Amino acid sequence: MVTRRDVARKAGTSEAVVSYVLNDGPRNVAPATRARVEEAIRELGYRANTLARSLRLNRTMTIGLVTPDSSHEFYGYLARAIENVAFDAGYTTLLGNAMENLDREAKYVRTLLDRQVDGLIVAPVPGSTVVSAELAQGTIPFVILDRGLADEHVVQVTVDNEGGAYEATEHLLGHGRKRVACLAGPETAHTIHARVSGWRRCLADHGVDPGAMWLTYGGFRLEDGYRAAARILASDEPPDAIFATSDEQALGAIRAAVDRGLHVPEALALMGFDGIHRGPFSVPSLSTVQQPLEALAEEAFGRLKTRIDGAPAAEVPPRVFATELVLRESCGCSGGP
Repeated sequence: MVTRRDVARKAGTSEAVVSYVLNDGPRNVAPATRARVEEAIRELGYRANTLARSLRLNRTMTIGLVTPDSSHEFYGYLARAIENVAFDAGYTTLLGNAMENLDREAKYVRTLLDRQVDGLIVAPVPGSTVVSAELAQGTIPFVILDRGLADEHVVQVTVDNEGGAYEATEHLLGHGRKRVACLAGPETAHTIHARVSGWRRCLADHGVDPGAMWLTYGGFRLEDGYRAAARILASDEPPDAIFATSDEQALGAIRAAVDRGLHVPEALALMGFDGIHRGPFSVPSLSTVQQPLEALAEEAFGRLKTRIDGAPAAEVPPRVFATELVLRESCGCSGGP
């Protein structure tokens, strides 16, 4: 097995200098010397002992990330963005896919804690008790991302879900729509409470009664949106617009409308929520409430890193990002990719 001593001998320098090159400090190394060390590492095939380094630093240089469903496009891209930010900071990301299952979420959290990750980022499953049941019992720093929890003592990074839903609903009303339905996600999700609240508040502010058939709870997926929209559109007083709490639901609703012979947006206007990459390429292109995905990823990792570096949770306040309306064809505006 090749050691640092072998690399130092090959490069004609000391083991300390080899360590400085490998760790990019704490002392500077002359460019010519660094080049010799790097060449010796390549020629000898030296690999650093990361376990020994972790023991010295009392860090594994890994973080855990648990998402509700990695097959959901929004969470797939969010996970990639977090992994990129963490990688640039020297951390490896271990991913757990909860598949919207509370027991699976809890098991992943326990497994990642057992692997002694330096910190955890969790986008909770609806109805999650993972903070009180798992995370609060340990000393590992964690950040709650996207799907917030009703716990002011937890470091959270979210968006203004209620405000974004309000703006989307108001925009549909601004197109002259009178009956704006809401396709909501799981009723137990704190995020959905906020989005439904924004929809309700907007209708109330504009003197619109949503009626008994204009709100339906379900899942976030394409097929969930399709089934919910098909049921609402078959009612005696169907809506002339739909605000969906996820883009995938909205895309499913577009298909349901087409299957009933309804033209979007002429007969039915639609707005989604999330800003997934597929949205601009649907027919018609999907209007949506855009979440700042890259900023969410950077902020979540940045706050986790602050906690890893020793800051108490009380000194890392929650961060709520504004959303942005992206107006395309499905609501009655123009615009595509």
